[in-house]
Amino acid sequence: MIDPTLKRSLGQMMHGVQVVGSHHDGVSRAYCSHWVSQVSFEESVVMASVSPKHDTYPLMMASGEFSVSVLAGDQVAAGQYFSYPGRKFHHFATEMLDVFPGTELPVVRDAIAWLRCSVFDHKDMSDHRLFFATVVDAQPGRLKEPPLLYSSRLGWRIAGEKAREPGESVRDGLLARLEEFEE
Repeated sequence: MIDPTLKRSLGQMMHGVQVVGSHHDGVSRAYCSHWVSQVSFEESVVMASVSPKHDTYPLMMASGEFSVSVLAGDQVAAGQYFSYPGRKFHHFATEMLDVFPGTELPVVRDAIAWLRCSVFDHKDMSDHRLFFATVVDAQPGRLKEPPLLYSSRLGWRIAGEKAREPGESVRDGLLARLEEFEE
């Protein structure tokens, strides 16, 4: 159990929202995640965290691959739907899904982008498994749309506001400051 103060603090973290899907032996499943991350600048490697209790988990293990749909800010309904285990709905929302081209991997329609990922390693955590995968294909969708974000304390949000003034370069200011110290 996480200390309540620590849990509230961690809950302030904002994360992009994705739907992770997998397919194996005629069965497709998907779940909403805000724990998918790019983990390398040198290689196209991502990490996805999934609970072994989720019905997508055995498909990811068996197939060795998964898809990632990067959700846009106007896709809260898809994010919310896939946040609940499919068994609660007794229905897999095919009306919200397409397949990644050339595969049977489910992807959310009209997302910002879609990734096809091939698992090369995984690591067990206390209640989740981390899947490390190479992105073997990517399909652009609505790349100019702001992404959907989520925080357990703040809920669903839409990214898009710039954090600094146009024409102002924080990097250039820091480099100038370093030059002052070198003189």
